[in-house]
Amino acid sequence: MTIQVGERLPQTTFRIMTSEGPVAKTTDDLFKGRKVVLVAVPGAFTPTCHRNHLPGYVEKKDEIRAKGVEAILVTSVNDVFVLDAWSKTAGAEGIDFISDGNGDFAKALGLSMDGTGFGLGTRSQRYAMVVDDGVVKSLNVEDTPSKAQVSGAENLLKDL
Repeated sequence: MTIQVGERLPQTTFRIMTSEGPVAKTTDDLFKGRKVVLVAVPGAFTPTCHRNHLPGYVEKKDEIRAKGVEAILVTSVNDVFVLDAWSKTAGAEGIDFISDGNGDFAKALGLSMDGTGFGLGTRSQRYAMVVDDGVVKSLNVEDTPSKAQVSGAENLLKDL
């Protein structure tokens, strides 16, 4: 069952890259007591994610933060090393990339997808949500992974 607006995010552990290397962070570490925008993509460096989805958040990050958002997080079912390389390549300073390497979070949300037809295995669906103190306040899920419209930064700003 897919998570709904008004529900609390499930507890899981992510990996984030720090200057000392990968560090484990829980859902509470990242969302408790904060207003956060969470953006999920099927895969780092994939065409729609890299060219269409992430650039909008890089471009609009200051506008999003001006609406009271404390953090913009990007998650994907990729390892922390790939996400770190992607964030640097994309010039995404000020946006944190959190690895859902095994897809546990995507599955717990009911927002995983089967990408085996493309050689990708289990991935996250493309979505964006506003989360306040761990509770989903808005959720915009794309109907196909090759689109980045309802989950794009411009549309998300309407939810803030």
